[in-house]
Amino acid sequence: MKNKNTDNILAVIPARGGSKRIPKKNIIDFEGKPLIAWTIEAAIKSQSFAKVIVSTDDYEIAEIAKSYGAEVPFIRESCNDDITPISSATIAALDQSEHYWDTKFSTVVQLMANCPIRSSNTIREHIDQFYKENREFQISSFEFGWMNPWWALECNKGRPTPLFPKALKSRSQDLNKLYCPTGSIWIAKSEALRQHNTFYGPNYSLEIMSWEEAVDIDEWEDLKFARVVHKLRSEQKVK
Repeated sequence: MKNKNTDNILAVIPARGGSKRIPKKNIIDFEGKPLIAWTIEAAIKSQSFAKVIVSTDDYEIAEIAKSYGAEVPFIRESCNDDITPISSATIAALDQSEHYWDTKFSTVVQLMANCPIRSSNTIREHIDQFYKENREFQISSFEFGWMNPWWALECNKGRPTPLFPKALKSRSQDLNKLYCPTGSIWIAKSEALRQHNTFYGPNYSLEIMSWEEAVDIDEWEDLKFARVVHKLRSEQKVK
């Protein structure tokens, strides 16, 4: 079902070419397709956007993105280094898009290319919730499970220092739930994003998703983990 707000929403998929931890990460093979293709296809299938663009400084990424249905009307003009916050790159893409199409987008949705398991349904649900709650900023997140930060320890020469000493003496069921942001689906009103230059704007909200769809690939270990999760989800669908 097409999102009723689609005419005013821009999807931005940032995909810088100079990834260091996993070279060419955004187009590395993931289960038979370039990594970025999974995000492009989910965005298009969600039918939630006026435009789905890939913001990149890399011509190879641009051509691959276009082959999977994304629009790449321009090469990124700024925010190409590994220091600039990703929100700044998304704002730059928003500015370029509005200039290129001579139009205004009320809302921008940032979809990271390294989150290949998030579904089109989840994209649509997060956008629906954003509008339902009349939010300005919304960050996707997931609930911590067995790797619970309440039990985090620093270690110096084998000697542990608990970050939350009281938590170690509490039963797990008595501890408050904790949540972790994921780059999967970040949403903001365009003007509010420009004003604050971050998705963590005033009174930002968390929108919870499954830990599987929240998988965010930055390291080689993350890539291995994502492949296992994708395999398990595929087997569940077959059953």
